[in-house]
Amino acid sequence: MLIRNARLVPLTEPAPPGLVDVLVEDGVVTRVGSGIVADGSEESYDDVVDAAGGWLMPGLWDQHVHLAQWTLSSARLDLAPARSAEQAVALVRERLEEWPDLPVIGWGHRPTAWDEVPVAAHLDAIDTEQPIVLIAGDGHHGWLNTVALQMLALPTRQSVVSEAEWFMAYGRLSTVLGSDGTGPEAYRRTMENAAAQGVVGVVDFEFSGGVADWAERWAGGADLIRVRHACYADGLEDVISRGLSSGDPLDGDRRLTMGPLKIISDGSLNTRTAWCCDPYAEKAVLGFPEGQPNQTPDELRRLLGRAAEHGLDVAVHAIGDRAVTEALAAFADTGARGGIEHVQLTTRDDVRRMAELGVRASVQPAHLIDDRDVTERLWPGRSERCFPLRWMLDDGVDVVLGSDAPVSVLDPWLAIAAAVHRSGDEREAWHPEQSITPREALAASTDGLGTVAPGHPADLVLLDADPLDGAGDVAHAVRLRGFADHVVATWVDGRVVHQR
Repeated sequence: MLIRNARLVPLTEPAPPGLVDVLVEDGVVTRVGSGIVADGSEESYDDVVDAAGGWLMPGLWDQHVHLAQWTLSSARLDLAPARSAEQAVALVRERLEEWPDLPVIGWGHRPTAWDEVPVAAHLDAIDTEQPIVLIAGDGHHGWLNTVALQMLALPTRQSVVSEAEWFMAYGRLSTVLGSDGTGPEAYRRTMENAAAQGVVGVVDFEFSGGVADWAERWAGGADLIRVRHACYADGLEDVISRGLSSGDPLDGDRRLTMGPLKIISDGSLNTRTAWCCDPYAEKAVLGFPEGQPNQTPDELRRLLGRAAEHGLDVAVHAIGDRAVTEALAAFADTGARGGIEHVQLTTRDDVRRMAELGVRASVQPAHLIDDRDVTERLWPGRSERCFPLRWMLDDGVDVVLGSDAPVSVLDPWLAIAAAVHRSGDEREAWHPEQSITPREALAASTDGLGTVAPGHPADLVLLDADPLDGAGDVAHAVRLRGFADHVVATWVDGRVVHQR
């Protein structure tokens, strides 16, 4: 393929001035420069694309997605507007009035700010025999009626089902509640929507399913963009028995590869289970005023050591500052490689230690928009240490960005805008001293690739506007959030996967 008359977006290196041609052979960029071929001699190429002065850059990656949950989200009851248990129950009643013979799967409520704690009795009061499963906006707990608890083989209780118990139960939803809408065709539609935003790859951290599931799904047509499949502890031995290391193809296709071992070492802010050095200011979980870990230190080190022994990267979910400290200690003790997911609250010293250990930071900047107000309530006096992207880049930490979809939408431009402007509304930036530049945010979204150059995989996106134009302007945030509208074409491995 030959792409002619393109302008390169300068990410980590200066771009050649003016218009250039880009030659792609066997899925790899092999030449970049002006006048690669003379006019009229393009007949020898399989495909010639006239970029018409558009801006070309490496395609975008979402480094943290729960792909099945995101694929399902369009069919779920949206509970984000609920501001109380009563309002959430009213939304469930409306759904059941419309579809009385279907289970209710909801997503998006955030009960931390509610006056009343949600309990099973609220849902049991609805006149239905259908199971009701309402998943919190941070994904860390489910609010279920008694019918759903029994169908999922969970002990009957009034409280929500949270953390490890919830993650295990979530993996059973599709078998208990019927078709979950995540077949290959549904995945393909999700991938098409992602490609239309310039996304060429995702790291899939779905709770359920394994290597065989992804191979079957890929063979069924869900093969549009690159996927790195992460496993959890319960699937680790299966991965090891298959002789797979991170980066190995899963189905003989270099676009579908083995990703990291995912370990959820603590909880979340909204569930008040993220493990912190200091107590929560209000509504702490009884007996755990600072939140809590999900493994003992020995268990955490055993998992990291096992992964390192077999060539697997590790992705450790750590939201609270104590969890980050313990995760870094485990990396240091085991020699494991990989990164920390979220790094929502940390210390200046631990950022420096991340750089020293070569531990990557995988951050979802749109969470700072969602969690801005609740952070000030639950972690007062700590918000200057939340999502510290500026510290990380200044200290040399490898930073990559993602969404954690469906906790936030799978939209790399929203993540980029949040990292740069640190506000999602008319308010001033939240701790602007931790902002990064548009160029840095774009570079952190391209899987380590800078300005398009020979040797790069031909995972490319063509834009009809310059994403760096107007950087620093207040209106730039609005432009960035809507920049998917400027995507003209997306290629993965040299093949077009989206064309406007």
